[in-house]
Amino acid sequence: MKSVEEAAGGARDASTRASDAVLAVLRRFWGFEGLRPLQLEAIQAGLDRRDSLVVMPTGGGKSLCYQVPPAVAGRTDVVVSPLIALMKDQVDALRLSGYPAAALHSGMDQMEVRDAERELAGGRHHLIFVAPERLLTPRFLDLAARLNVSSFAIDEAHCISQWGHDFRPEYRRLAELKTRFPGASIHAYTATATERVRGDIVDQLGLKDPAVLVGSFDRPNLLYRVRPKLDVNAQIAATIRRHKGEASIVYSISRNDTERIAAYLASEGVRAAAYHAGMEADERRRTQDRFAAEEIDVVVATVAFGMGIDRRDIRCVIHAALPKSIEAYQQETGRAGRDGLPAECVLFYSAADVIR
Repeated sequence: MKSVEEAAGGARDASTRASDAVLAVLRRFWGFEGLRPLQLEAIQAGLDRRDSLVVMPTGGGKSLCYQVPPAVAGRTDVVVSPLIALMKDQVDALRLSGYPAAALHSGMDQMEVRDAERELAGGRHHLIFVAPERLLTPRFLDLAARLNVSSFAIDEAHCISQWGHDFRPEYRRLAELKTRFPGASIHAYTATATERVRGDIVDQLGLKDPAVLVGSFDRPNLLYRVRPKLDVNAQIAATIRRHKGEASIVYSISRNDTERIAAYLASEGVRAAAYHAGMEADERRRTQDRFAAEEIDVVVATVAFGMGIDRRDIRCVIHAALPKSIEAYQQETGRAGRDGLPAECVLFYSAADVIR
């Protein structure tokens, strides 16, 4: 029988080996030499296949927490993601770094789907990205069973909570994963979650003794300004001019407001475009692609524009009206300065916003 000291030493050796393997994967695919706070703990939960809830601010490095474990363990994991654009951006970025990943979504034709499924069946990918609606279809469940999937990552997990700022009913069905794959671990990731939302996520997903990891939300590179609304169009334009030629987002409440503000900025010589749920899907995608390609500098949007953004160099986030909640405000302003460089967050308010 091993002594307590021998057992402790063995545990330390195993931890060191795991850390070395994690660092080797970080260097291979991303060129990183270290991790940010809580990332190693979250990665270790993934390697140990222990259920987890990871709450980190936007830009805190949540994605690595579910990207590293399957590469270290040599397995295929599933990532549930709410938006096609977000899936595409993540898969494209991973493939550029040499990391094998695939997505299955409604924007693919049948030949693309069959090719992706063939590659997955051949064990050629570490991650599969799917929407919650596709995840629980018989075809995908059969594929996951054949792949012996042992770990599921739920991105934007606040969507499962009725108390969250972006509740989506289709996320509620994810509770079925524990029934369908009783031996698999589930890992929930979100950028913002109050204590109430965290509890709801754990309950709704049926997490068993989860590791709950909540990071610091102090973002010293973000400067916050709160100003009364006077001539909001002129105020927004003046703020944008401080970031001429740089990426900015302007959030507004209504679709009409987004179009009106975007038109005003364009008349002032700003490369701006509107984005809201009332636009055709192709038009929304075109605006998002132009913003990602730096063909436009400013997107004026409702909260429909958010989770699909994958730009780290956003220098300014403006709210032309009060956000729906403090949690939503934290999520939206968190899209600024993800590269760690200084960025500005400006909120314009009026009493009329509270009534609306």
